[in-house]
Amino acid sequence: MSTKSVVLLDYGSGNLHSAERALVRAGAQVQVTADPEAALAADGLVVPGVGAYAACMAGLREVRGERIIGQRLAGGRPVLGICVGMQIMFDRGVEFGVETEGCGEWPGTVAHLDAPVLPHMGWNTVKSPADSTLFAGLDADTRFYFVHSYAAQQWELPDNEHIAPAKLTWAEHGVPFLAAVENGPLSATQFHPEKSGDAGAQLLRNWIGSI
Repeated sequence: MSTKSVVLLDYGSGNLHSAERALVRAGAQVQVTADPEAALAADGLVVPGVGAYAACMAGLREVRGERIIGQRLAGGRPVLGICVGMQIMFDRGVEFGVETEGCGEWPGTVAHLDAPVLPHMGWNTVKSPADSTLFAGLDADTRFYFVHSYAAQQWELPDNEHIAPAKLTWAEHGVPFLAAVENGPLSATQFHPEKSGDAGAQLLRNWIGSI
């Protein structure tokens, strides 16, 4: 089986070095770039993201990343969002009372978690569906590493008889929130698989094996 090519989208926001190392260890041939041709041609595209929603969207738009994501998904080409790279797939994010338009691949709003301690930083279990591709081979008590104060707390995409329903994975910190989504060619995790040890490595292998 040939090695899968993955572009790690470099738009000025993301833990690029650790994500690159993790993807390489998981078996991918990785290129870190914002070049549209490379990003569209690769077997998989990973969209990282750390920091503020608005800053990530500004950086993404500078390299026309939202168009790259949209073009790939329109052609059924796999995309994986990580942390804020997951959040920006939704319609909008609200931080400090400021609303920022996202990529709009999924309806809904990313908002502040109602929790006694923020940021949510550290290891947490998740509840994934039995038929998940991302979490295949992982035990129910497996923990993943989170660092965030905002998340999508509802899933608002209506079911469509022509498309398989999304596979939703939930976690809880003060309130339930989406820890991961698998929706056709678009997958995303709120946690950092590249910082989640053996469990994160297995998840990345699962994703790479599916593209």
